[in-house]
Amino acid sequence: MATAAQPTTTETLPVSIEDVRAAHARIRDSIVRTPTLVSKTLSTLAGATIYLKFENLQFTAAYKERGALNTLLLLDAEAKARGVIAASAGNHAQGLAYHANRLGVPATIVMPTTTPTVKVVQTEGHGASVVLHGATFDEAYAHARVLEAERGYTFVHPFDDPRVIAGQGTVAIEMLDEVPAIDTLVVPIGGGGLISGMSTVARAADHPIEVIGVQAELFPSMYNKLRHTDLPCAGDTLAEGIAVKQPGGLTAQMVEALVDDIVLVTERSLEESVSLLLQIEKTVVEGAGAAGLAAVLANKERFAGKTVGIVLCGGNIDTRLLANVLLRDLARSGRLARLRIRLQDQPGALYNVARIFDQERVNILELAHQRIFTNLPAKGLSLDVECETRDRAHLDRLLSALDTAGYKVSLIELA
Repeated sequence: MATAAQPTTTETLPVSIEDVRAAHARIRDSIVRTPTLVSKTLSTLAGATIYLKFENLQFTAAYKERGALNTLLLLDAEAKARGVIAASAGNHAQGLAYHANRLGVPATIVMPTTTPTVKVVQTEGHGASVVLHGATFDEAYAHARVLEAERGYTFVHPFDDPRVIAGQGTVAIEMLDEVPAIDTLVVPIGGGGLISGMSTVARAADHPIEVIGVQAELFPSMYNKLRHTDLPCAGDTLAEGIAVKQPGGLTAQMVEALVDDIVLVTERSLEESVSLLLQIEKTVVEGAGAAGLAAVLANKERFAGKTVGIVLCGGNIDTRLLANVLLRDLARSGRLARLRIRLQDQPGALYNVARIFDQERVNILELAHQRIFTNLPAKGLSLDVECETRDRAHLDRLLSALDTAGYKVSLIELA
């Protein structure tokens, strides 16, 4: 891979800095120039100066609008009249649908039949015709290419297209314009369009800028391609926006030439970062949007003392999933806990336990008795208590008080 201290020659690459600058001039009046802001609290946590680019504040809540719009504006009148097509169940679908509708360009989006109804409705709400086909993205993609050939549509690839790559690179144009001191960019990688465009800008800067890509451990596709490894690429990741099994050919070429390194992040790190961004920055991001922060916090020694730019690339997360992430984070931090307490099945047993919770000022949220499905003696019972504490130290004091009172207690913890 490239080295930030030794600028890479880019003449043979499919996208140049001139392409990205032209794309920015083309699209800047029709997208949100999202802010790049320092986070004092996250900077303290990371031991680095952290700047966040809030691309989750785009109208469709993701950076994907940039590449889609740049592509649409480069079409000739005939192609615009025939319309565009894409295969996507995520942010690319909505970004393309929104700007195509705004420009009067017919748009067709092919989605797998398994796509959640809310995503179908949102895409249709932006004016696109949605075609549901196949059980997987690969099947939807293949059908989109068939429709492209049959009907003369222009296929807009989510990442492996120079026009799209140039559009995504405008994120870095804005970041470095607002914060020239950035010396490290940490960028999520799915298919590679965003990091390809941003690294093009970084290599044209007037000072060395290290570019670090981030992938979910469950989907290390670009990592595998460039490191010649064969890690499995499957699983139910929180970062579905970057869950790409096969990176692009153009983007792989650009990442190999321009990106310094790729790191992998765990699902737990992604969950913790989604939660931190909501608690600290009061901003909602999807799993992919939290990948950059997850990488920095999991590798603090690597980024110590640097001025780091992180892209919050999207904010489209299911509200129920977000609630689960936040509750799991509370459980891991000790602010929510489930205790299993062994009691004798006799009057006053529950009262005596509840008194200890009251003395320790711990709020009981839920109780569940178990008399039948247990290996305890017939005169015993198992009591599960879901409770709320201030922090881990408060929980530890409760556990100590229960132990002192003679109760056998086990803490049911998340993995």
